Parts: sequence; C-alpha cells; structure tokens
Amino acid sequence: MKARVEHVVWQSSYSMGIKTIDDQHKALLDFVNDIFNHSTGKEAEEREWFKDVIKHAVFYVTEHFATEEKYMIATRFPGYAEHKKEHDEFTRTVLKTVKEFDSGKRLVLEKFAHFLKDWALSHIAIMDRQYGDYFRRIATRKSDGRLSITAADIAK
Repeated sequence: MKARVEHVVWQSSYSMGIKTIDDQHKALLDFVNDIFNHSTGKEAEEREWFKDVIKHAVFYVTEHFATEEKYMIATRFPGYAEHKKEHDEFTRTVLKTVKEFDSGKRLVLEKFAHFLKDWALSHIAIMDRQYGDYFRRIATRKSDGRLSITAADIAK
C-alpha cells in the first residue's frame, strides 16, 4: 500500500471540550483517512477492505451518536430532537450504502470517503458546535479551571 496521506487533519477548532467525544471525533476522522488511503481504484481490493471494516465502522458511529445523545439528554440540550434527526438520517444513508454493497452494487470508495469527510466536518462544525457551546454556557468552572456540568447547572 502507498504511504498514508492525511486528507483530513484534526484541528483544535473541532474540539467540543469533552474528551470522550473529541476522541471519538478524532477516530472518525482517522477512519475517513483510512478510506481515502484504501481508495486504489482496484475494485476487488477496495471491496475486500471495505467488507472487513464497514461493520465495525457502523457500530462505532452508532456508539458515538449514542454517546452524544446521552450527554444531550442528560443536560436537556434544547437542540436534541434536530440533532438526533441528523444522526438518524446519516445512519440510514450509511446503512443503505452497506446494504447496496452487500447486494453486489459497485462501491466507489473515494466517493464514499468524500461523503463521510464532508458530512463529518460540517456536522462537527455546525451541529456539534451547538451542543458544545451549550455545555460551556451551563457548566460551572471548578477551582482548577476545568468545566464541569452538575445537576445544579442543568436545573438552572
């Protein structure tokens, strides 16, 4: 395989300030880079790689969305319903792609990588930024400077 190229690089501006979510976002961007790096134009090679990783990727994205949604519900984030709808639409699109792949339809790996990259970056920059800003607004600053969200913060 050719040398790994970073098509999308984590930037501090993507940070939500929640280590678990930031780590999951970094892993998602790593996966997008993996897809780009496995886009060889050789259909059999791409199919084999995609078949090996896609089930894990779908599970991972589902877990990530569940984590975000858990935080949103716990903090009574007012944009939860709209955010959940975007997650569900994205999941349906990816599952449709996987189903088509499983039924033998040609998958253009690079096109799929671009879709994931564009969706992830716009989702993080716009939708996720909304709950990140909300969390920072309701959080209490501890004596060591860290932010923490307590039951009292949510009840405000």
